Amino acid sequence: MLLTEIKPLENGEYELKVKIEAEAFNNSVEAEYKKNRRKINVPGFRKGKAPRSIIEKMYGESFFYDDALNNMLGEVYENAVSEAKLRTIGKPNVEVESIDKKDGVILTFVVTKRPELGIGNYKGLNAKKHLHPVEESDIDSEIERMRERASRLITVEDRAAKDGDIASIDFEGFVDGVPFEGGKAENYSLILGSGQFIPGFEDKIVGHEIGEEFDIEVTFPEDYNAEELAGKDSVFKIKLNELKYKELPELDDEFVKDVSEFDTIAELREDISNKLKETREKAAETGVENQLGELLSDLLIGEIPDVMIEDRIDDMARDFSYRLGAQGLDVDNYLKYTNQDSAAFRDGFRESAKKQVSLRLALEAVARAENIEITEEDIDSEFVKLSEQYKMDVDKIKSFIHPDDLSEDLKANKALDIVRKNAIVVDDIHNEEECEVSN
Repeated sequence: MLLTEIKPLENGEYELKVKIEAEAFNNSVEAEYKKNRRKINVPGFRKGKAPRSIIEKMYGESFFYDDALNNMLGEVYENAVSEAKLRTIGKPNVEVESIDKKDGVILTFVVTKRPELGIGNYKGLNAKKHLHPVEESDIDSEIERMRERASRLITVEDRAAKDGDIASIDFEGFVDGVPFEGGKAENYSLILGSGQFIPGFEDKIVGHEIGEEFDIEVTFPEDYNAEELAGKDSVFKIKLNELKYKELPELDDEFVKDVSEFDTIAELREDISNKLKETREKAAETGVENQLGELLSDLLIGEIPDVMIEDRIDDMARDFSYRLGAQGLDVDNYLKYTNQDSAAFRDGFRESAKKQVSLRLALEAVARAENIEITEEDIDSEFVKLSEQYKMDVDKIKSFIHPDDLSEDLKANKALDIVRKNAIVVDDIHNEEECEVSN
Protein backbone atom coordinates (compact mmCIF):
# COMPACT_ATOMS: atom_id res chain seq x y z
CA MET A 1 0.00 0.00 0.00
CA LEU A 2 1.23 3.48 -0.92
CA LEU A 3 -0.18 6.71 0.51
CA THR A 4 0.25 8.97 -2.50
CA GLU A 5 -1.54 12.16 -1.40
CA ILE A 6 -2.85 13.90 1.74
CA LYS A 7 -5.24 16.72 0.96
CA PRO A 8 -6.78 18.91 3.70
CA LEU A 9 -10.47 19.71 3.19
CA GLU A 10 -12.90 21.80 5.28
CA ASN A 11 -14.26 21.10 8.80
CA GLY A 12 -11.33 18.92 9.84
CA GLU A 13 -11.68 16.53 6.91
CA TYR A 14 -8.80 15.09 4.90
CA GLU A 15 -8.67 13.21 1.62
CA LEU A 16 -6.19 10.37 1.55
CA LYS A 17 -5.33 8.88 -1.84
CA VAL A 18 -4.01 5.32 -1.63
CA LYS A 19 -2.61 2.86 -4.16
CA ILE A 20 -2.81 -0.88 -3.56
CA GLU A 21 -0.12 -2.61 -5.58
CA ALA A 22 -1.23 -5.13 -8.21
CA GLU A 23 0.58 -8.04 -6.52
CA ALA A 24 -1.12 -7.47 -3.15
CA PHE A 25 -4.53 -7.07 -4.79
CA ASN A 26 -4.11 -10.18 -6.92
CA ASN A 27 -3.10 -12.18 -3.87
CA SER A 28 -6.36 -11.13 -2.21
CA VAL A 29 -8.33 -12.04 -5.36
CA GLU A 30 -6.65 -15.46 -5.42
CA ALA A 31 -7.54 -15.99 -1.76
CA GLU A 32 -11.19 -15.18 -2.53
CA TYR A 33 -11.18 -17.61 -5.44
CA LYS A 34 -9.84 -20.42 -3.25
CA LYS A 35 -12.34 -19.64 -0.50
CA ASN A 36 -15.40 -19.56 -2.76
CA ARG A 37 -14.66 -21.92 -5.66
CA ARG A 38 -16.47 -24.85 -4.00
CA LYS A 39 -19.70 -22.82 -4.12
CA ILE A 40 -19.50 -22.11 -7.85
CA ASN A 41 -20.94 -24.42 -10.50
CA VAL A 42 -19.23 -24.36 -13.89
CA PRO A 43 -20.45 -26.73 -16.65
CA GLY A 44 -17.87 -29.34 -17.55
CA PHE A 45 -16.04 -29.16 -14.20
CA ARG A 46 -16.64 -30.95 -10.93
CA LYS A 47 -17.85 -28.58 -8.22
CA GLY A 48 -14.90 -26.68 -6.81
CA LYS A 49 -12.48 -27.73 -9.55
CA ALA A 50 -13.02 -24.95 -12.11
CA PRO A 51 -9.88 -22.79 -12.68
CA ARG A 52 -10.08 -19.14 -11.72
CA SER A 53 -9.55 -18.08 -15.36
CA ILE A 54 -12.60 -20.09 -16.45
CA ILE A 55 -14.79 -18.62 -13.67
CA GLU A 56 -13.66 -15.08 -14.55
CA LYS A 57 -14.31 -15.71 -18.23
CA MET A 58 -17.77 -16.99 -17.45
CA TYR A 59 -18.82 -14.42 -14.83
CA GLY A 60 -16.50 -11.54 -15.62
CA GLU A 61 -12.94 -10.63 -14.64
CA SER A 62 -14.17 -8.57 -11.69
CA PHE A 63 -16.16 -11.45 -10.18
CA PHE A 64 -13.95 -11.66 -7.06
CA TYR A 65 -12.92 -7.98 -6.93
CA ASP A 66 -15.46 -6.64 -4.42
CA ASP A 67 -14.83 -9.30 -1.78
CA ALA A 68 -11.07 -9.16 -2.33
CA LEU A 69 -11.03 -5.39 -1.84
CA ASN A 70 -13.35 -5.47 1.18
CA ASN A 71 -11.01 -7.93 2.87
CA MET A 72 -8.14 -5.48 2.45
CA LEU A 73 -9.89 -2.21 3.31
CA GLY A 74 -9.56 -2.36 7.08
CA GLU A 75 -5.81 -2.86 7.08
CA VAL A 76 -5.29 -0.42 4.19
CA TYR A 77 -7.27 2.27 6.02
CA GLU A 78 -5.38 1.79 9.29
CA ASN A 79 -2.02 1.95 7.53
CA ALA A 80 -3.05 5.07 5.60
CA VAL A 81 -4.17 7.09 8.64
CA SER A 82 -1.13 5.89 10.57
CA GLU A 83 1.22 7.00 7.79
CA ALA A 84 -0.65 10.31 7.54
CA LYS A 85 -0.23 10.69 11.31
CA LEU A 86 -3.95 11.34 11.72
CA ARG A 87 -6.27 10.30 14.54
CA THR A 88 -9.70 10.03 13.03
CA ILE A 89 -13.31 9.85 14.22
CA GLY A 90 -16.35 8.29 12.65
CA LYS A 91 -16.38 6.10 9.58
CA PRO A 92 -14.48 7.10 6.43
CA ASN A 93 -16.10 7.66 3.05
CA VAL A 94 -14.43 5.40 0.51
CA GLU A 95 -14.36 5.85 -3.25
CA VAL A 96 -12.68 3.44 -5.67
CA GLU A 97 -11.14 5.46 -8.49
CA SER A 98 -9.81 2.49 -10.43
CA ILE A 99 -9.45 -1.23 -9.94
CA ASP A 100 -7.51 -3.50 -12.25
CA LYS A 101 -5.65 -6.79 -12.10
CA LYS A 102 -2.67 -5.26 -13.90
CA ASP A 103 -2.44 -1.84 -12.26
CA GLY A 104 -3.84 -2.58 -8.82
CA VAL A 105 -6.32 -0.33 -7.01
CA ILE A 106 -6.46 3.42 -6.51
CA LEU A 107 -8.94 4.68 -3.95
CA THR A 108 -9.57 7.70 -1.74
CA PHE A 109 -10.61 7.88 1.91
CA VAL A 110 -12.30 11.03 3.18
CA VAL A 111 -11.69 11.04 6.92
CA THR A 112 -12.45 13.39 9.80
CA LYS A 113 -9.56 14.27 12.07
CA ARG A 114 -10.09 13.91 15.79
CA PRO A 115 -10.45 17.46 17.15
CA GLU A 116 -7.76 18.99 19.33
CA LEU A 117 -9.79 21.23 21.63
CA GLY A 118 -8.34 23.85 23.92
CA ILE A 119 -8.41 23.77 27.71
CA GLY A 120 -8.72 26.44 30.39
CA ASN A 121 -6.62 26.68 33.55
CA TYR A 122 -6.53 23.12 34.83
CA LYS A 123 -4.15 23.75 37.72
CA GLY A 124 -5.48 24.54 41.18
CA LEU A 125 -8.87 22.84 40.76
CA ASN A 126 -10.78 22.34 44.04
CA ALA A 127 -12.12 18.99 45.19
CA LYS A 128 -13.22 17.28 48.39
CA LYS A 129 -11.88 13.93 49.47
CA HIS A 130 -14.75 12.18 51.23
CA LEU A 131 -13.20 9.95 53.88
CA HIS A 132 -15.14 7.43 55.95
CA PRO A 133 -13.03 6.32 58.95
CA VAL A 134 -13.25 2.66 59.86
CA GLU A 135 -15.32 2.22 63.02
CA GLU A 136 -15.40 -0.79 65.33
CA SER A 137 -18.96 -1.43 64.15
CA ASP A 138 -17.67 -1.76 60.57
CA ILE A 139 -15.28 -4.48 61.66
CA ASP A 140 -18.07 -6.15 63.66
CA SER A 141 -20.30 -6.17 60.57
CA GLU A 142 -17.61 -7.76 58.43
CA ILE A 143 -16.99 -10.47 61.03
CA GLU A 144 -20.74 -11.15 61.19
CA ARG A 145 -20.74 -11.63 57.43
CA MET A 146 -17.91 -14.13 57.84
CA ARG A 147 -19.94 -15.97 60.48
CA GLU A 148 -22.95 -15.97 58.14
CA ARG A 149 -20.87 -17.53 55.38
CA ALA A 150 -19.63 -20.19 57.79
CA SER A 151 -23.10 -20.92 59.21
CA ARG A 152 -24.95 -24.21 58.88
CA LEU A 153 -28.65 -24.98 58.62
CA ILE A 154 -30.28 -26.87 61.49
CA THR A 155 -33.67 -28.56 61.10
CA VAL A 156 -36.24 -27.53 63.73
CA GLU A 157 -38.04 -30.44 65.40
CA ASP A 158 -39.54 -29.27 68.68
CA ARG A 159 -40.95 -25.76 68.43
CA ALA A 160 -43.18 -23.40 66.45
CA ALA A 161 -42.02 -21.05 63.72
CA LYS A 162 -40.36 -17.78 64.70
CA ASP A 163 -38.72 -14.83 62.98
CA GLY A 164 -35.46 -15.71 61.27
CA ASP A 165 -36.50 -19.28 60.50
CA ILE A 166 -36.35 -20.60 56.96
CA ALA A 167 -39.79 -22.02 56.33
CA SER A 168 -40.66 -24.48 53.57
CA ILE A 169 -44.34 -23.90 52.72
CA ASP A 170 -47.05 -24.84 50.26
CA PHE A 171 -49.44 -21.97 49.59
CA GLU A 172 -52.31 -20.93 47.37
CA GLY A 173 -53.87 -17.48 47.33
CA PHE A 174 -57.50 -16.52 46.68
CA VAL A 175 -59.26 -13.21 46.07
CA ASP A 176 -63.05 -13.32 46.46
CA GLY A 177 -62.74 -17.09 46.65
CA VAL A 178 -61.01 -17.35 43.28
CA PRO A 179 -57.34 -18.42 42.92
CA PHE A 180 -55.18 -15.86 41.11
CA GLU A 181 -52.26 -16.31 38.71
CA GLY A 182 -48.86 -16.63 40.39
CA GLY A 183 -50.45 -17.21 43.81
CA LYS A 184 -49.53 -20.88 44.22
CA ALA A 185 -46.32 -22.75 45.03
CA GLU A 186 -45.07 -25.90 46.73
CA ASN A 187 -42.08 -26.28 49.05
CA TYR A 188 -41.36 -22.58 48.74
CA SER A 189 -38.40 -21.47 50.89
CA LEU A 190 -39.16 -18.27 52.82
CA ILE A 191 -37.08 -16.51 55.48
CA LEU A 192 -39.61 -15.32 58.06
CA GLY A 193 -39.18 -11.63 58.82
CA SER A 194 -37.31 -10.91 55.58
CA GLY A 195 -40.14 -8.84 54.09
CA GLN A 196 -40.01 -10.91 50.92
CA PHE A 197 -43.80 -11.29 50.78
CA ILE A 198 -46.58 -8.72 51.18
CA PRO A 199 -46.95 -7.11 54.64
CA GLY A 200 -48.47 -9.46 57.23
CA PHE A 201 -47.86 -12.68 55.31
CA GLU A 202 -44.71 -13.79 57.12
CA ASP A 203 -45.87 -12.51 60.52
CA LYS A 204 -48.94 -14.78 60.37
CA ILE A 205 -46.83 -17.89 59.78
CA VAL A 206 -44.90 -17.23 63.00
CA GLY A 207 -46.24 -19.36 65.85
CA HIS A 208 -47.50 -22.23 63.71
CA GLU A 209 -46.24 -25.80 64.02
CA ILE A 210 -44.55 -28.03 61.44
CA GLY A 211 -47.15 -30.01 59.45
CA GLU A 212 -49.94 -27.60 60.37
CA GLU A 213 -52.37 -26.40 57.67
CA PHE A 214 -53.99 -23.00 58.16
CA ASP A 215 -55.38 -19.91 56.44
CA ILE A 216 -54.04 -16.37 56.67
CA GLU A 217 -55.76 -13.18 55.59
CA VAL A 218 -53.70 -10.33 54.13
CA THR A 219 -54.38 -7.23 52.03
CA PHE A 220 -52.30 -6.41 48.97
CA PRO A 221 -50.72 -2.91 49.07
CA GLU A 222 -52.45 -0.19 47.06
CA ASP A 223 -49.29 0.24 44.97
CA TYR A 224 -48.83 -3.50 44.29
CA ASN A 225 -47.26 -4.10 40.88
CA ALA A 226 -50.14 -6.33 39.69
CA GLU A 227 -53.02 -3.88 39.26
CA GLU A 228 -55.69 -6.57 39.46
CA LEU A 229 -54.51 -7.41 43.02
CA ALA A 230 -53.65 -3.92 44.32
CA GLY A 231 -55.60 -3.10 47.47
CA LYS A 232 -57.51 -6.42 47.42
CA ASP A 233 -58.21 -8.59 50.48
CA SER A 234 -56.93 -12.14 50.05
CA VAL A 235 -56.85 -15.50 51.78
CA PHE A 236 -53.86 -17.82 51.55
CA LYS A 237 -54.11 -21.51 52.38
CA ILE A 238 -50.80 -22.54 53.95
CA LYS A 239 -49.13 -25.81 54.82
CA LEU A 240 -45.95 -25.54 56.89
CA ASN A 241 -43.71 -28.39 55.72
CA GLU A 242 -40.39 -27.73 57.42
CA LEU A 243 -38.45 -25.22 59.50
CA LYS A 244 -34.72 -24.60 59.57
CA TYR A 245 -32.55 -21.98 61.18
CA LYS A 246 -29.00 -20.78 60.73
CA GLU A 247 -26.53 -21.73 63.42
CA LEU A 248 -23.60 -19.31 63.48
CA PRO A 249 -20.19 -20.48 64.70
CA GLU A 250 -18.89 -19.17 68.00
CA LEU A 251 -16.67 -16.12 67.62
CA ASP A 252 -13.43 -17.37 69.09
CA ASP A 253 -9.85 -18.06 68.03
CA GLU A 254 -10.82 -21.48 66.63
CA PHE A 255 -13.30 -19.81 64.29
CA VAL A 256 -10.60 -17.35 63.20
CA LYS A 257 -8.23 -20.21 62.38
CA ASP A 258 -10.93 -21.96 60.35
CA VAL A 259 -11.83 -18.98 58.16
CA SER A 260 -8.56 -17.04 57.85
CA GLU A 261 -4.79 -17.18 57.96
CA PHE A 262 -4.76 -15.69 61.45
CA ASP A 263 -4.70 -17.24 64.92
CA THR A 264 -6.55 -14.71 67.05
CA ILE A 265 -9.59 -12.45 66.90
CA ALA A 266 -7.34 -9.43 67.46
CA GLU A 267 -5.22 -10.29 64.40
CA LEU A 268 -8.32 -10.80 62.28
CA ARG A 269 -9.81 -7.49 63.39
CA GLU A 270 -6.60 -5.65 62.56
CA ASP A 271 -6.47 -7.23 59.09
CA ILE A 272 -10.11 -6.34 58.40
CA SER A 273 -9.47 -2.78 59.58
CA ASN A 274 -6.47 -2.39 57.26
CA LYS A 275 -8.35 -3.76 54.27
CA LEU A 276 -11.36 -1.52 54.90
CA LYS A 277 -9.07 1.50 55.21
CA GLU A 278 -7.37 0.61 51.92
CA THR A 279 -10.71 0.10 50.14
CA ARG A 280 -12.13 3.37 51.45
CA GLU A 281 -8.98 5.27 50.57
CA LYS A 282 -9.22 4.00 46.99
CA ALA A 283 -12.91 4.93 46.87
CA ALA A 284 -12.11 8.41 48.18
CA GLU A 285 -9.38 8.89 45.57
CA THR A 286 -11.75 7.71 42.84
CA GLY A 287 -14.25 10.27 44.10
CA VAL A 288 -11.63 13.01 43.86
CA GLU A 289 -10.75 11.98 40.31
CA ASN A 290 -14.43 12.01 39.35
CA GLN A 291 -14.84 15.53 40.71
CA LEU A 292 -11.72 16.74 38.92
CA GLY A 293 -12.90 15.05 35.73
CA GLU A 294 -16.18 16.97 35.79
CA LEU A 295 -14.38 20.26 36.48
CA LEU A 296 -11.87 19.52 33.74
CA SER A 297 -14.59 18.76 31.21
CA ASP A 298 -16.17 22.16 31.90
CA LEU A 299 -12.87 23.80 30.91
CA LEU A 300 -12.93 22.45 27.34
CA ILE A 301 -12.72 25.11 24.66
CA GLY A 302 -14.46 24.18 21.41
CA GLU A 303 -17.29 22.01 20.13
CA ILE A 304 -17.39 18.24 20.46
CA PRO A 305 -18.40 16.63 17.13
CA ASP A 306 -21.67 14.71 17.38
CA VAL A 307 -20.08 11.71 15.69
CA MET A 308 -17.81 11.20 18.71
CA ILE A 309 -20.83 10.99 21.01
CA GLU A 310 -22.59 8.59 18.66
CA ASP A 311 -19.50 6.39 18.34
CA ARG A 312 -19.22 6.18 22.12
CA ILE A 313 -22.91 5.30 22.39
CA ASP A 314 -22.29 2.53 19.85
CA ASP A 315 -19.49 1.17 22.04
CA MET A 316 -21.58 1.32 25.22
CA ALA A 317 -24.59 -0.30 23.54
CA ARG A 318 -22.35 -3.07 22.19
CA ASP A 319 -20.86 -3.72 25.65
CA PHE A 320 -24.36 -3.81 27.14
CA SER A 321 -25.41 -6.31 24.50
CA TYR A 322 -22.44 -8.55 25.36
CA ARG A 323 -23.40 -8.46 29.05
CA LEU A 324 -26.99 -9.37 28.20
CA GLY A 325 -25.70 -12.24 26.08
CA ALA A 326 -23.74 -13.58 29.06
CA GLN A 327 -27.09 -13.78 30.90
CA GLY A 328 -28.81 -15.56 28.03
CA LEU A 329 -30.71 -12.46 26.85
CA ASP A 330 -30.58 -10.27 23.77
CA VAL A 331 -31.29 -6.60 23.13
CA ASP A 332 -34.57 -7.21 21.28
CA ASN A 333 -36.08 -9.07 24.23
CA TYR A 334 -34.64 -6.53 26.66
CA LEU A 335 -36.40 -3.72 24.76
CA LYS A 336 -39.66 -5.65 24.97
CA TYR A 337 -39.31 -6.22 28.71
CA THR A 338 -38.49 -2.56 29.36
CA ASN A 339 -41.03 -1.21 26.85
CA GLN A 340 -38.40 0.79 24.95
CA ASP A 341 -37.58 1.35 21.32
CA SER A 342 -34.02 1.44 19.97
CA ALA A 343 -33.90 5.26 20.06
CA ALA A 344 -34.82 5.37 23.75
CA PHE A 345 -32.31 2.59 24.42
CA ARG A 346 -29.50 4.62 22.83
CA ASP A 347 -30.59 7.80 24.61
CA GLY A 348 -30.10 6.00 27.89
CA PHE A 349 -26.34 6.02 27.20
CA ARG A 350 -26.14 9.57 25.85
CA GLU A 351 -25.39 11.52 29.02
CA SER A 352 -22.69 9.11 30.15
CA ALA A 353 -21.21 9.07 26.63
CA LYS A 354 -21.00 12.88 26.60
CA LYS A 355 -19.19 12.89 29.94
CA GLN A 356 -16.71 10.22 28.86
CA VAL A 357 -15.91 11.90 25.54
CA SER A 358 -15.62 15.33 27.18
CA LEU A 359 -13.22 14.05 29.81
CA ARG A 360 -11.08 12.23 27.28
CA LEU A 361 -10.76 15.31 25.07
CA ALA A 362 -9.94 17.41 28.11
CA LEU A 363 -7.19 15.02 29.19
CA GLU A 364 -5.79 15.00 25.65
CA ALA A 365 -5.69 18.80 25.78
CA VAL A 366 -3.78 18.67 29.07
CA ALA A 367 -1.37 16.10 27.59
CA ARG A 368 -0.63 18.45 24.68
CA ALA A 369 -0.21 21.44 27.00
CA GLU A 370 2.23 19.46 29.15
CA ASN A 371 4.08 17.95 26.14
CA ILE A 372 3.56 14.48 27.54
CA GLU A 373 5.42 11.83 25.56
CA ILE A 374 5.14 8.05 25.80
CA THR A 375 8.20 5.91 25.07
CA GLU A 376 8.32 2.42 23.59
CA GLU A 377 9.50 1.23 26.99
CA ASP A 378 6.34 2.67 28.55
CA ILE A 379 4.18 0.84 26.03
CA ASP A 380 6.05 -2.46 26.44
CA SER A 381 5.79 -2.19 30.21
CA GLU A 382 2.03 -1.57 29.99
CA PHE A 383 1.57 -4.57 27.71
CA VAL A 384 3.32 -6.73 30.31
CA LYS A 385 1.04 -5.35 33.07
CA LEU A 386 -2.04 -6.11 30.98
CA SER A 387 -0.72 -9.58 30.26
CA GLU A 388 -0.33 -10.26 33.98
CA GLN A 389 -3.71 -8.70 34.79
CA TYR A 390 -5.64 -10.78 32.26
CA LYS A 391 -3.36 -13.83 32.47
CA MET A 392 -2.76 -13.82 28.73
CA ASP A 393 0.33 -13.86 26.53
CA VAL A 394 1.67 -10.44 25.60
CA ASP A 395 1.33 -11.26 21.90
CA LYS A 396 -2.34 -12.09 22.43
CA ILE A 397 -2.90 -8.74 24.19
CA LYS A 398 -1.15 -6.97 21.32
CA SER A 399 -3.45 -8.67 18.81
CA PHE A 400 -6.45 -6.67 20.01
CA ILE A 401 -4.87 -3.51 21.49
CA HIS A 402 -3.02 -1.26 19.05
CA PRO A 403 0.16 0.33 20.46
CA ASP A 404 -1.03 3.78 19.32
CA ASP A 405 -4.28 3.39 21.28
CA LEU A 406 -2.36 2.22 24.33
CA SER A 407 -0.04 5.21 24.01
CA GLU A 408 -3.00 7.60 24.01
CA ASP A 409 -4.42 5.89 27.11
CA LEU A 410 -1.10 6.29 28.91
CA LYS A 411 -0.98 9.98 27.96
CA ALA A 412 -4.46 10.49 29.39
CA ASN A 413 -3.47 8.74 32.63
CA LYS A 414 -0.38 10.91 33.00
CA ALA A 415 -2.44 14.01 32.27
CA LEU A 416 -4.88 13.09 35.03
CA ASP A 417 -1.94 12.56 37.42
CA ILE A 418 -0.75 16.11 36.67
CA VAL A 419 -4.21 17.55 37.27
CA ARG A 420 -4.48 15.61 40.55
CA LYS A 421 -1.04 16.71 41.77
CA ASN A 422 -1.88 20.35 41.10
CA ALA A 423 -5.39 20.22 42.57
CA ILE A 424 -6.41 21.68 45.94
CA VAL A 425 -8.00 18.74 47.73
CA VAL A 426 -9.63 19.15 51.14
CA ASP A 427 -10.33 16.13 53.34
CA ASP A 428 -14.02 15.77 54.18
CA ILE A 429 -14.29 13.27 57.03
CA HIS A 430 -17.59 11.50 57.71
CA ASN A 431 -18.32 9.35 60.72
CA GLU A 432 -21.33 7.21 61.58
CA GLU A 433 -22.93 9.81 63.85
CA GLU A 434 -22.82 12.47 61.12
CA CYS A 435 -24.30 10.01 58.61
CA GLU A 436 -27.17 9.19 61.00
CA VAL A 437 -27.89 12.89 61.53
CA SER A 438 -27.83 13.64 57.80
CA ASN A 439 -30.16 10.73 57.12
